[in-house]
Amino acid sequence: MNNRLFYTIIGDGNFAQLYNVQLKRGCTMGKVQVKFGEWIEKGFNLYKENIGILILVSLLAGVITAVTFGILAGPMMAGLTLITLGLFDKKGPKPEVGKLFDGFNYFLNSFLFVFVWGVIIFLASLILAFLPVVGQLAPIFLAYAVQALLMFGLFLVVDKKMDFWPASRESINKVKTNFWPFLGLSAVASIIGGIGVLVCVVGIIVTFPIQFCILTVAYREVFGEAETPASAIEGNAASGTTP
Repeated sequence: MNNRLFYTIIGDGNFAQLYNVQLKRGCTMGKVQVKFGEWIEKGFNLYKENIGILILVSLLAGVITAVTFGILAGPMMAGLTLITLGLFDKKGPKPEVGKLFDGFNYFLNSFLFVFVWGVIIFLASLILAFLPVVGQLAPIFLAYAVQALLMFGLFLVVDKKMDFWPASRESINKVKTNFWPFLGLSAVASIIGGIGVLVCVVGIIVTFPIQFCILTVAYREVFGEAETPASAIEGNAASGTTP
């Protein structure tokens, strides 16, 4: 659903973006169409158009994550998310390598997003591993399922300035409206992003950004561009002003 701008007349005759607020709050109730092939194609095109900077920031993010034993994985992923969003939106100057470090502006929520969900998946996988027959397959499915449900979480943290838990819930609510197609998209993007490991361990530096590009396209298609927060819109409506 596109978050198009709607207006409605309130008591004093002023126009306010109240309907747009309702769209944002109720959009999780409607089924989201997954444009599988289109989003993957657009993601690949985004990658090809910006392959130089994407490989460079992927390398830098990988090194920093490795030398900090994963502690800075969240901020690095947040920085990479900011870069792919900037490259896709094409607003203002083209993002440079230094944009990666803007991920530190979201240090706490990006760290918690990666750490908390990492721990949850790890513990749940340990429990599922003891199940008879499906013990080996269940943890794999769990990892892909949770990854799909949270595929927009970090985007919401950096783009909508949301805390990690509300961002996680919003992503889950959106994905579960059409879970299986989203699971397929997330799995394919993940496989493409990690396929570099099969060629050479360092090859993931080349393929990993493709996953982010595909998810960036999907995120923008589903959530639209960053807009004025709903609370601000309601405040402007009450005061009779528009943003």
